Amino acid sequence: MKDTKALRDHLLYLLSDGGAHAKFDDVVASFPANLRSRKPAGLPHSPWMLLEHMRIAQWDILEFSRNPKHVSPEWPAGHWPRTEAPPSAAAWNKSVATFRKDLKAMQSLIANPKTDLFARIPWGDGQTILREALLVADHNAYHLGQLVDVRRLLGAWPES
Repeated sequence: MKDTKALRDHLLYLLSDGGAHAKFDDVVASFPANLRSRKPAGLPHSPWMLLEHMRIAQWDILEFSRNPKHVSPEWPAGHWPRTEAPPSAAAWNKSVATFRKDLKAMQSLIANPKTDLFARIPWGDGQTILREALLVADHNAYHLGQLVDVRRLLGAWPES
């Protein structure tokens, strides 16, 4: 197998630091509890909906990448929470913690030199771990940007 250290390092950077993107922890840090269920005018999602969607989608991609028996939730309903509001502060915190845990698991999969980034995932239809890692990074960046916009519109994003 080719030396893939540089590629792995770039993927890990993209998934952790984000480069030009906002960082997950910065966006969810001290998110006001009273705003977690609010949808800004004209936007379809509350902060809770975006956070949970990010968590569910990332988990689904991770599990598909490593578990041949994984069954994805129904699309699209199974990839979004059923409510606009988190059931509790604990649910919000659990979603944040689970997102972080699954991201670390994806990073570990990528960092493992035994993981062939280019091999087709046997239970997929042409996907590779490289493709799935890029999908996680792209999906997270997209919805994290939405979450920043929602925070701005709700008056809960620190302006610089």
